[in-house]
Amino acid sequence: MEIIVQKFGGTSVKDEAARIQALKHVQYAVDQGNKVIVVVSAIGRKGAPYATDSLLGLVGAEHSRLTNRELDMLVSVGETISTAVFTELARKQGLNVTAMTGHDAGIVTNDDFQNAKILRVDPKPITDAFIDADVVVVTGFQGATESGHITTIGRGGSDTSAAILGAALKAKRVDIFTDVNGMMTADPRLVTHARFIKAISYEELANMAHEGAKVIHPRAVEIAEQAHVPMRIRSTYQEPDELGTLVTDRTTTQIEHYRTVTGIAHQTDLTQFTVPTDTLSSSAIFQLMAQHGLSVDFINITPHQVVFNLVDGDADVAKQLLTDAHVHCQSIANCAKVSVVGAGITGTPGVTARIVSALAAQHIDILQSTDSYTTIWVLVKEADLKAAMNALHDEFLGIE
Repeated sequence: MEIIVQKFGGTSVKDEAARIQALKHVQYAVDQGNKVIVVVSAIGRKGAPYATDSLLGLVGAEHSRLTNRELDMLVSVGETISTAVFTELARKQGLNVTAMTGHDAGIVTNDDFQNAKILRVDPKPITDAFIDADVVVVTGFQGATESGHITTIGRGGSDTSAAILGAALKAKRVDIFTDVNGMMTADPRLVTHARFIKAISYEELANMAHEGAKVIHPRAVEIAEQAHVPMRIRSTYQEPDELGTLVTDRTTTQIEHYRTVTGIAHQTDLTQFTVPTDTLSSSAIFQLMAQHGLSVDFINITPHQVVFNLVDGDADVAKQLLTDAHVHCQSIANCAKVSVVGAGITGTPGVTARIVSALAAQHIDILQSTDSYTTIWVLVKEADLKAAMNALHDEFLGIE
């Protein structure tokens, strides 16, 4: 028995027309002789009646008096409704299908409600269901504690549900369906010459997802990589035999070994802080941020100062904390982080020089930079983002 996992996001199940299109992919996989686990998100995106944010709005969102356990009772309803509606339509179209909650499907989590961690998956409920059924539709985003309390597993949870089920059931592959045709080298809304990526490594995709590419949650990629389960990023609205972007190990022959850079990702709405360490030490500064729940990013530390970034929404809180501690700081709001990602960056001389030259040619100031084995990051002013993205894309990925 070969199993394929298919995850359909909110836009892929937003209405009956979208669900009918999604079911074409399910039927095609069944016709190919596979058993199919379908993981669904809540219907629609923000503003739709059963989307997570809409459900939270019913109880005052961040001002709710509900405990996190009680909030999970509420927000899990969106995926439950979506699963029932999808299963009804699948059965109407003649598929041999059954539906399960995350709990029914054997997903056991800890009790960190609203952001639960998956402890294990018991594959038996789904393998037993496949004795009679060809398709099992599972609520994404959900699990349950050892004692049976329903939990949700954080933003991007349906991607994670699909990946963890794929790993536990030893699936042939996990397909992530969205409203784009696959992974692109950059955001086509910003980059004129962005193009489709045929194959990408887990590591490259996880880096791009961490740095702002929104087609998949990075945690799902990491789970698939650990289990060596191939993934595909696909469009619900393409034909079932169009397989989108393959995500697999870097050693596969389907990935171009010669390419230095795979893609350019970006993150906006950042504020850069430069804080001298003459009043507070660097460790004290970071402890101060952590104690107040502020997540710092893009960090540079020298003997005399620290430089870091916060999302714009946290900037005023950080400024007040530093002022109260009698620490003078400089800040630059409305910044953007641009990430040049590629497995071929490691050991390739001159990559940084090309980045600096490409941005200098467009008179773009680099406010900060750092690097890892597979990624080089630069911070620019948000007003320069589009020009920076296009300059770097053309430099490394060319014009086709």
